[in-house]
Amino acid sequence: MADDDDLNLEEGGGEGAPAKSGKGLLIPGLLKWVAIGLGAIILIVTVVVITNLIMNGNKSGTTGGVAITTEEYSQTKEILDWYSSLGTTRTKTSDQNPASVVVDVVLGYKKDDKATSTEITQRTVELKDFLRRYFTQKTADELKPQNEENLKIEIRNAINDSILSSSKIKDVRFMQLDVIQSN
Repeated sequence: MADDDDLNLEEGGGEGAPAKSGKGLLIPGLLKWVAIGLGAIILIVTVVVITNLIMNGNKSGTTGGVAITTEEYSQTKEILDWYSSLGTTRTKTSDQNPASVVVDVVLGYKKDDKATSTEITQRTVELKDFLRRYFTQKTADELKPQNEENLKIEIRNAINDSILSSSKIKDVRFMQLDVIQSN
């Protein structure tokens, strides 16, 4: 029995068999752990993306969990300062049977832009005269509610091009726009 303890029972054992070394086991073990790590990362990313899609209801405003923040898609508008000291303008339309127009216009300009505020204040008389002439040249049909956006754009562009010199307004709003037809 003592002789059996010394026997080498491994197959291929003997002089021709290569000896085991630490290097032979290191590379396959390392590759195994790298593969496990990559698999875990892929699994985690997949779970996060799927969870994000489920939580956001697959909205088109997000891409890969990152909100689109370009100005083109943004729903928020720039905050403006408003010049509202022009007062109410009263005039008549250019129709055959003229209608009375009562309009109160406010001008929006870049927030905290002191130069624009100062220039608008200095040109108040010119602005009032322009608004009176502008609405006098329009017909009652041109002043209907469905045309308001076009009116605002025309007024903004005309003020920027012909009245203001060193600054620009960004928006025009009507606090009041009444067109009263006489029968």
